[in-house]
Amino acid sequence: MLAAIAAARQTIELESYIVADDAIGRQFLAALTRAAAAGVHVRVLADSYGSFLLPASFFAPLLAAGGAVRFFNPLRFSRFGVRDHRKLLVCDRQTAFIGGANLAHEYDGDGITRGWLDLMLKIEDAEIAVRLAAEFERMYSAADFAHGSLPRLRAFRHRRQTTGDDPKIFAIKPGRGTDAYQRALHRDLAHARSADFIAPYFLPTRRLRKLLGKILRRGGRVRLLLPARCDVPLARAAAMIYYHRLLRRGVEIYEYQPQILHAKLCRVDDKVFAGSSNLDVRSFKLNYELMLRFTDHATVTGAKDIFTAALAHSTRIELETFRQSQTFWQRVKNYWAHFLIARIDPLVALRQINPRGIKPA
Repeated sequence: MLAAIAAARQTIELESYIVADDAIGRQFLAALTRAAAAGVHVRVLADSYGSFLLPASFFAPLLAAGGAVRFFNPLRFSRFGVRDHRKLLVCDRQTAFIGGANLAHEYDGDGITRGWLDLMLKIEDAEIAVRLAAEFERMYSAADFAHGSLPRLRAFRHRRQTTGDDPKIFAIKPGRGTDAYQRALHRDLAHARSADFIAPYFLPTRRLRKLLGKILRRGGRVRLLLPARCDVPLARAAAMIYYHRLLRRGVEIYEYQPQILHAKLCRVDDKVFAGSSNLDVRSFKLNYELMLRFTDHATVTGAKDIFTAALAHSTRIELETFRQSQTFWQRVKNYWAHFLIARIDPLVALRQINPRGIKPA
């Protein structure tokens, strides 16, 4: 990503949930500032909640060099739950990067000896890069989230459209019903013989669980690679309420051991989904996310290799062993974690999307 920024000659568009004031964040700041000083049109979009710890003066060098910076959905108690969780870099509308890694020191490493295990894809396809740049433009233009109560309420109450889905790029936004990414994933799973998932936060919908069960009934194979160490322990506890029923159906569950797992990757037969979205309620309903779908042989093979390499550092969870490990209090803890994440968090965020009585920003 730093090399692509250094090579850019016309435009740089960078979007990240977290930009940190640490060695990595400052390294990117310096690279962006140099590009802006050289005449490149540089724009940065950071989420105001994810990047809350940034000093007010952090981007001053970039701004002085002619760059532009916006923070998505400036923090207000009445709407803090709606976030831009996307991670995207587009350089010269020719090269793009997309995935799960934020700009912070935690993501610097091999995921084994140091640093979290995460995934970013480099895309050298001008057509896709231009479309991703257009996605950045839409988010950048709406960064102040200055929509009145009624438009935001209507946007959420109207079910998301089921026609005109892009087969490659899925821009997820808050709303009711299944979004285009979920629909594409469901279609691919409906007739699949195998599915591999790497997911740091796993709260599958009932529909997704049924589709995984159908794969197994067809004689197929389903493997889940989940975190043994999670940056949000509550999320891992919430996911564990699904372990017993999934293991009983024949789903293989593995937990990644060396470092915190943060990568998002789905392979369904010869299709691959990758980007910023987790398999949970927040990503499906509440966050702005960005996912891509690939069908080319090289990407599918690469996804298989990534999964196999991560699997080598994981421990398989056996049904009987898991059952014995779940004490009464552990099950209570898991239940309440699930209740908070799958019920309370969406309820709070949805009330913010439906802000009755709140004046336009």
